[in-house]
Amino acid sequence: MLVRFVYLAVSHAFAALRLLRMADHEKDLEILALRHQLAVLRRQLGDQRPRLLPEDRALLAILLAPLARASLRRIRLLVSPDTVLRWHRDLVKRRHAHASGRRGPGRPRTVASVRRLVLRLATENPSWGYRRIHGELALLGITIAASTVWEILKTEDIDPAPRRTTTTWTAFLRSQADAILAMDFIETITLTGARQYILAAIHHTGRRVRILGTTAHPTHTWVTQAIRNLLMDLEDADTPTRVRFLIRDRDTRYPAMIDEVLSTAGITTVLTGVRMPRMNSITERWVKTLRAELLDRALIWNETHLRHALREYERHYNQHRTHRSLAAAAPLRACPQPLEPDQIERLTVRRLDRIGGVIHEYRHAS
Repeated sequence: MLVRFVYLAVSHAFAALRLLRMADHEKDLEILALRHQLAVLRRQLGDQRPRLLPEDRALLAILLAPLARASLRRIRLLVSPDTVLRWHRDLVKRRHAHASGRRGPGRPRTVASVRRLVLRLATENPSWGYRRIHGELALLGITIAASTVWEILKTEDIDPAPRRTTTTWTAFLRSQADAILAMDFIETITLTGARQYILAAIHHTGRRVRILGTTAHPTHTWVTQAIRNLLMDLEDADTPTRVRFLIRDRDTRYPAMIDEVLSTAGITTVLTGVRMPRMNSITERWVKTLRAELLDRALIWNETHLRHALREYERHYNQHRTHRSLAAAAPLRACPQPLEPDQIERLTVRRLDRIGGVIHEYRHAS
């Protein structure tokens, strides 16, 4: 807008210089011609009002405001003289406001970085209300009204005053992920028609899977012994000091004795709700992965073949398969360092087949 206004001002200045060289009768003739053109435009427009740009209004206000009101009426402008004078008052008001550094009415808009920080604090701390977030911002040296924090949260459909007496199941899983172990039974049928039961456990933080065993008859004695083997495995891996909760469903195949066995190791059993698989979502997701990548793609002959396939898949899942929650790392293998440009040019990759080619792994040829 400023560039266009300067252009108009300069062009009109040159036009004024041209008028200095003209005689009075030439100016009168040009004025009559311009008035006639204006009359023609008025007939074409009819009741429609011409559209003036802001720079047009500013230039007309500067040129015509010094004239008397009677003179403005004689000129027969496209707009009324009162409109021209109002444009001039607005132009002077904006100039004084700009010179004094004053801003318009109302509160200044909150800085975008502060708005993002408020939403980040609310997302990372679901139990914080707007007052708690306001206090945290004050500790960071950010001056903002508590009501502004309220408005930011309400705009994003976030409760400014959440309940602090209850903890959601999702918040519990996230806060205690390092201390949570989940367990579940998986059913499958071999080619002989025998039903097999797989008992597996998964650690929430590292996503490491432990297949505790398979059996056609999951008796209470068998399940109890599988739990004892799990505790010994955790002790050998130096993890019982971290595991504090075991999530499982209310399947009748779990004997009451396993809760006593777990409590001796300092592990508390947490039962999921009835028909609420989302309470054990990580295990349910792993079960879906197991079926999609192994059980639904391989022909399992018998229990021995099933145990062999599960051992291979457990090794593949823990040592090779990438996980989005682990930033593309595997539970027992970190992401390697990026290759150098010369290594990429001489790239040689070989394929390793597992479980008879059901699963493929790719590694650099040594």
